[in-house]
Amino acid sequence: MTSAAAKRIASLDPVTDCQEIARLLMTCEFSWDIERALEFALFRTYAVPSISGLLARTGEFECRPRKRYDDTELILSEMIENGFDSAPARCALARMNDMHSRYRIANEDMLYVLSTFVIEPIR
Repeated sequence: MTSAAAKRIASLDPVTDCQEIARLLMTCEFSWDIERALEFALFRTYAVPSISGLLARTGEFECRPRKRYDDTELILSEMIENGFDSAPARCALARMNDMHSRYRIANEDMLYVLSTFVIEPIR
């Protein structure tokens, strides 16, 4: 049986409705799978020496691993559930930038972390 979300996705245009398709896939059709993929994506970032070194120096590895995960999930959820250009998404992105601004993080590391959240769920 096809779900209501799957029927809705099939009726949408992939170019103009890509954000709605992503939202439905992540929140309705594959929420469990996406959650596991994002967990794995976050885990993969720990294998990068410059990233894991920063996390170790700041105590994020030892003292706050759950908080780091929750913050990441909440920020990504705001963007997916409300649309990239929405006020909640802009606020979440500003919060993420503020949280990271106190550290010297190479752009390559920021891009790597971002790419894991894009690529891992579709692997």
